[in-house]
Amino acid sequence: MLLAHVASDNGPRLGSILAATHSKFKRGELFRLGPGYGLYAVLDYAVDNYFPIVEQYRQELETIESDIFDQQFKRDTIRRLYDLKRDLTTLRLAVSPLNDVLAQLTRFYPHLVRDELQVYFRDVQDHVARVAEATDTMREMLTAAMSVNLSLVAAEQGEVVKRLAGWAALLAVPTLVASWYGMNFEVMPETKARFGYPILVGGLVVAVGLLYRVLKKARWL
Repeated sequence: MLLAHVASDNGPRLGSILAATHSKFKRGELFRLGPGYGLYAVLDYAVDNYFPIVEQYRQELETIESDIFDQQFKRDTIRRLYDLKRDLTTLRLAVSPLNDVLAQLTRFYPHLVRDELQVYFRDVQDHVARVAEATDTMREMLTAAMSVNLSLVAAEQGEVVKRLAGWAALLAVPTLVASWYGMNFEVMPETKARFGYPILVGGLVVAVGLLYRVLKKARWL
């Protein structure tokens, strides 16, 4: 079997792949499997290196989920959700063709992938399926997380609008009374009453107090 190492910017990464392949070939009984095993070793190493990436994305998703339910809206959370979903989509596009490649290798290249190697390539296919499934699951969780975050933001904005409306209703009562008696009419009998002013102030206090209690009970304040 011949393995060629082409120097490039990815030299260290390619060197690690070749080193892993060489370490698997140190077991003498594997030499008889031919170059197909070398191909398996390279594919297996490449696919196995997706698992740390998936785990890193999973930890990042858990961190973001804790920020989603924070009472304070953070624009950075939406950006992190979008960036993570974009990275997961990139990973899914990178993993998707591998399953077809492995299936074609085992089906149409029997001289390269012998019967003894079928179990090894099926193992790689299982790893690819696990990575793809984990990626799809996290993408669905991200979609749900984005929907939940937007729903929470909308609900928080609704609460703010309710509070503003409640306080506006409280201010509307004295504003209405003040504007009513601010009209320049000459004949307004209640303005001549001896206790008209204290009765008016007391009535406003009672009305505003009752309205405040009603709005507080309805959780508008």
